[in-house]
Amino acid sequence: MSDTDAAPARLVVLTTGGTIACTSDRQGHLLPALDGESLVRPIADRFPAGSVEVEVREIAHVDSASMTLAEVDELNAVIHEILADPGVDGIVVTHGTDSMEETAMAVDVFHDDQRPVVFTGSQKPSDHPEADGPNNLFEAMVVAMDASARGIGVLIVFGHAVLPVRGAVKWHTTDELGFATNAPEDPVRPTPLPVQELADVRVDIIPAHAGSDGTFVDAALEAGAKGLVIEGMGSGNVGTAMAAAIGRAIDADVPVVMCTRVPRGDVHGTYGGAGGGATLAARGVVGAGCVHAPQARIILAAAIASGAHPQTLF
Repeated sequence: MSDTDAAPARLVVLTTGGTIACTSDRQGHLLPALDGESLVRPIADRFPAGSVEVEVREIAHVDSASMTLAEVDELNAVIHEILADPGVDGIVVTHGTDSMEETAMAVDVFHDDQRPVVFTGSQKPSDHPEADGPNNLFEAMVVAMDASARGIGVLIVFGHAVLPVRGAVKWHTTDELGFATNAPEDPVRPTPLPVQELADVRVDIIPAHAGSDGTFVDAALEAGAKGLVIEGMGSGNVGTAMAAAIGRAIDADVPVVMCTRVPRGDVHGTYGGAGGGATLAARGVVGAGCVHAPQARIILAAAIASGAHPQTLF
């Protein structure tokens, strides 16, 4: 068969809103105004005729700061429905940057398929004279069709960077290279879980700082948190009072994951003392490795929903 006779690739693009779908109103405020077809079709038309079939589905139309776990559950259900069709080669998800790393992590933890799911978005709205969304979307579609993207989980394609989602973080509020990663060069990806709904699994993130006490830990437990993510200092340490509150959570069978507030580097259980990482690990606190708090919250929620031990996912 000649190249001209090759069957076209099949992509499904799922749109959820975000800056990539925004235009500016009279006050200069950004609102997600573009529907899925208006966003995707001009980019799909860049590909040579007959080389790719693109289906567009609009899943949501929100600023990603307003994205809920219920909407993430809906997105996951749609992705699994699409991938039940063996003729689909890949999926692209357009998403706001504020919570992209969280939604993408929620897809990755349940993504048990060789075919890629690629997230992208933009830092500038669609009506900006230097809008970055069109090129980001084009490159995401190219990656989603590439054989090298198969079997490595969910990806973020943004600002010419191609990043596995685990450890990825929005590192700049406005720069076109909006995402970086704290993951090692060859990250280990845990075995994906059977898909679960996360909407009813409350996991709270609690930051530590010099002198922080247990007030917010106790408040989260009182509010019904089923898991806690602590954003610790250094390599994963907290003060004495906060350590005591974490101990109360462990005693109540509420799983606790320790992250670091430091931009680069892993969590290490090195220090002793009441709030040292080694002491906390001995009590049962799980180190998050390279993953920062927003993604750790998603992973812990998935562990709780599936009945998996959190340690197996970090």
